[in-house]
Amino acid sequence: MKSLQQFPIPKCGEFSWNDYKAIEIVDNGEALIPLSTSSQLVTYPFYAKMGIANAMSECFVRESVFEKLHQVTQLIPAGKKLVVLDGWRPFSVQQHLFDTLINILKKSFPDHSERYLHEKAKSLVSPPSSDVKAPSPHITGGSVDVTLCDDMGRFLDMGTHFDEANSLSWTDGLESDGYTNQEAQQNRRILYHAMSEVGFTNLPSEWWHYDFGNQLWAYRTKASHAQYGVTRPRDIIKQWESEILDNKFI
Repeated sequence: MKSLQQFPIPKCGEFSWNDYKAIEIVDNGEALIPLSTSSQLVTYPFYAKMGIANAMSECFVRESVFEKLHQVTQLIPAGKKLVVLDGWRPFSVQQHLFDTLINILKKSFPDHSERYLHEKAKSLVSPPSSDVKAPSPHITGGSVDVTLCDDMGRFLDMGTHFDEANSLSWTDGLESDGYTNQEAQQNRRILYHAMSEVGFTNLPSEWWHYDFGNQLWAYRTKASHAQYGVTRPRDIIKQWESEILDNKFI
């Protein structure tokens, strides 16, 4: 049987940031689970480590995503480990990332229209949205950003860095005949096929971004509806307020 790195990453089909928003969401109510409780997963909350305001110091995902990530660890070849860089993401962080990228693009390409720059930005950062009918993917807890490391924890070569603004960051970007870095090509193939095998779908413009259960996943799999909508980690203050208002405390 062929190993994962021997299978090229297929060319992705057409993708529309507008069409997926029309998919109905029927949230199944799964809770968010912190990944740091797992002994099998490596987590590195990238945005918190970089000091991004309001970024989470924990990686949270929905329960089925949690289980599927553990299934992926069983498919990764010996000597390599799955690393989760981000999961559930606050709206404020999504807004900050998108606005920052737009500002950089404006300074770099002052002659281009705002509409053009907006479209370019969407290839690297999902447009921020707290709309309950069309939320940003990470707000649902169904999106994860992942990479690979070795047994000692060193990040492996994936061809580009996480969040790198480069055409090679497209998931199939290393599959051209002229690409010569076989190590990076094989690592990216391993990640793609392991994640796909257990039911994740990939965002074509980001080799690190995978979805399950949300509208992006439903769009890619042609599911009748999405399973995850807007959610958030447990907030003890809001819980107390709710319990007291419902007369559960007195």
